[in-house]
Amino acid sequence: MSYAEFLGMGAELSLMAVIILLFIYDTFASQKSGKYLPITAVSLLAIQTLYLAFGGIQEALLFGGMYSTTTMSNVAKIILNIGTILVFIQAASWVKDDDMKIRRGEYYVLTLITLLGMYFMMSAQNFLLFFIGLETASLPMTALVAIEKYKENSYEAAAKYLFFAVFSSALMLLGLSYIYGAVGSLYYSTIAASFTVTPLTIMAVVLFLAGMGFKLSLVPFHLWTADVYQGAPTVVTSYLSVISKGAAAYALMIALMTAFGQEALGIWINVLYIVIILTITIGNLFAIRQQNIKRFLAFSSISQAGYIMLGVMACNDFGATSLLYYVLVYIFSNIAAFAVAGAIERASGKLNINDYDGLYKTNPKLSVAMMLAMFSLAGIPPFAGFFSKFFIFYSAIETGIGAMYVLVFIALLNTIISLYYYLLVVKAMFLKESENPIAPIKSDCYTKTVIFITGLGIVLLGLVSWIYDYIFSAVV
Repeated sequence: MSYAEFLGMGAELSLMAVIILLFIYDTFASQKSGKYLPITAVSLLAIQTLYLAFGGIQEALLFGGMYSTTTMSNVAKIILNIGTILVFIQAASWVKDDDMKIRRGEYYVLTLITLLGMYFMMSAQNFLLFFIGLETASLPMTALVAIEKYKENSYEAAAKYLFFAVFSSALMLLGLSYIYGAVGSLYYSTIAASFTVTPLTIMAVVLFLAGMGFKLSLVPFHLWTADVYQGAPTVVTSYLSVISKGAAAYALMIALMTAFGQEALGIWINVLYIVIILTITIGNLFAIRQQNIKRFLAFSSISQAGYIMLGVMACNDFGATSLLYYVLVYIFSNIAAFAVAGAIERASGKLNINDYDGLYKTNPKLSVAMMLAMFSLAGIPPFAGFFSKFFIFYSAIETGIGAMYVLVFIALLNTIISLYYYLLVVKAMFLKESENPIAPIKSDCYTKTVIFITGLGIVLLGLVSWIYDYIFSAVV
């Protein structure tokens, strides 16, 4: 190994530079200049994103094949950066609160450290680096969930998140130890070449999927999701629901397609087949029962995770493209919903769906933004969510396997269920009357910016075809 190989990790090195600069700024900035930390964080991350997009990062296999950088992984990192920038803009007004001023530096640094861990997960070609990235992404997230230290709900949410994170990591490590015992290596390429189906390797794959099921909130590993989403600050929930989920889905897809490609295909395909059906169905059914908007979006994200995994089931370039495109659309749709919910929570403290009755009369712009988010999440044309679902369904059908047709049919039936509960929010805002509606809210410029960008993305992402073509060209 040569130290010069570190120079090939352009994405990680540039992100580490952003983290260090923000840490120095927060440490030495005066109280007056400290208020510019949010815009500094957004600007630095935007510059780093432009570097990823236009900096000419070369494909490489580094550190003896442990780390790889590809055009596809670079596009995935750009997508995550876009979502993180939107979350940072959304958080700009929140970190100005009296309770958060002293901890705003920690918020931005911890968030970027989790993003760095996700980078390692997505570029890993060895399960040791994969696990290091997973833990780097998970542990700071516990601190973020509990960052509002004076709220008991945040402490409870952080404790649950940490407990499930430790438990899932233990399951994954046990599975990886079985893999190492059976194959003698943790490199994806070596595992793919030496894998044979035995009771030990079957258990290893199942335990690995169980560990990743926690990160993706797949049923039956979803029990932490609603409580953590409800207890965490809304901007942290927004980040956790889209960025973390997108990174985990991509990393899992690469691990399954590369390390467990041919010999192990029958094992994880059968396991995921059942898990996807349970995830989509249970997520949808429980979402109908929710009154708290954050718990509602939590169960919505569980069902969305099931749809995302259809791209993994396709196990081809079209499936990978559809997965990345779905994550991009999901980022815009979900952040739009959380931005509106966060604005209403900050202004009125109300989080129940019943509180949204008659919202259109007092806050028409917020109502329209939430409506666009709900329509996109439900997959109603012509919004972006319709096209993302179309491509993810087609990627599964395109395999030509009969069981995939059944799986897509079940997913389509669940889409009808999801349409019902997403429209419940729209009905509350536009059709229901309230004697005490939420008073008119004057949103700050940061919230307006996020809502405008996400709303524009919801409308245009499905109509501007070159975005999907760009992702497809990066995959193939």
